[in-house]
This record gives sequence, structure tokens and C-alpha cells, in this order.
Amino acid sequence: MNNLIFHPDVKEEIKFSYSWYQEQAEGLGEDYLSELEASYQIIAEYPETWPSFQKGFKRYLLPKFPFSVIYKVHLSEIYVVAVMHNKRKPGYWHSRT
Repeated sequence: MNNLIFHPDVKEEIKFSYSWYQEQAEGLGEDYLSELEASYQIIAEYPETWPSFQKGFKRYLLPKFPFSVIYKVHLSEIYVVAVMHNKRKPGYWHSRT
């Protein structure tokens, strides 16, 4: 299994989305976090499975939420640069690379 390393801004992205989902329906934010955690495990196990996206990064689409995990594989590390909403500001994370 590979190590995941997160860009510092990813934490804020997740907090914002979690809060928004919790406001929509009690427990929905928890569902979002659970799906995100599951995605990290899958990416760590099979990092090369998902297609190339932009700038040499890969993209894992969350099954139930409109978000993607954007990451790059380097040796035994996986650098997660963004948890991106699929319909808002595509490419905003390019400055993080």
C-alpha cells in the first residue's frame, strides 16, 4: 500500500464540503467523509487504475458525490492535490502543483 500525502488546502476543501452536506441533511456530511475515506483506501491499493486527468495527475471520481480526488503517484507516495467539485472552478488546483 502506498502512502498518501495531502496538499494543505485539501483539509479546508473537505471541511467546507462536509459542513455544506451536514446542513442539507443530518448525516449526509458523514456519508461524504465515509466515501472519501473509502476512496483513499482504493487509491492507495490501486493508484495506477484511474485515468490520467490533467498535468500528469490522475482522477478518482467519487461514486455518490460530485467530487473527484486529484492525485499524482511518485514512487511509493501518492500526492493528493485536491478534492475537487466536478462542476465548480475546474483547474483551480493547478497552482498547487
